[in-house]
Amino acid sequence: MNRAITTAISSITIAQMLKVPFNLVNSDHLDWSHLLTAGGMPSSHSSGVTALATYVGLDKGWDSTEFAISTMLGLIVMYDAAGIRRHAGETAIQVNDLDEDVEKLAGHHPGIYHVRREKKLKERLGHQPIEVFAGALLGVGIGLVSYLTKPKSKKRFLISSLLN
Repeated sequence: MNRAITTAISSITIAQMLKVPFNLVNSDHLDWSHLLTAGGMPSSHSSGVTALATYVGLDKGWDSTEFAISTMLGLIVMYDAAGIRRHAGETAIQVNDLDEDVEKLAGHHPGIYHVRREKKLKERLGHQPIEVFAGALLGVGIGLVSYLTKPKSKKRFLISSLLN
């Protein structure tokens, strides 16, 4: 498989696995569901795209089109994780609370009937900026390790740039 893709997928996997101990520290209970959920510390989205961009930058060069594409992809993903998806999660919290409030009000007023939704909206969708930053730092580290552990004959950019 393509080493850049393997690097990104490895970074996402490691970030997802790290969510379990981070959640344990914050909540005092072990919750394995964090292996497969969005949101939380660190951002696996940020980790994956940053690992990809770091690896591509080292392999193809910081001025390559491939690095530019992976960097722009990464910036869009991180903006989405910390902005749009985080706000969608905050909106879901409000909608879920509103559903409970309407149900309570309906119970106090005869003749008003409220049908509670069967399933709450998912509230953990996005990330706080610190979670995105931590994911990005993890991704830089994993991208660097992936490049440095690559067979020497296949290292192009870093070696040639250090010699010039």
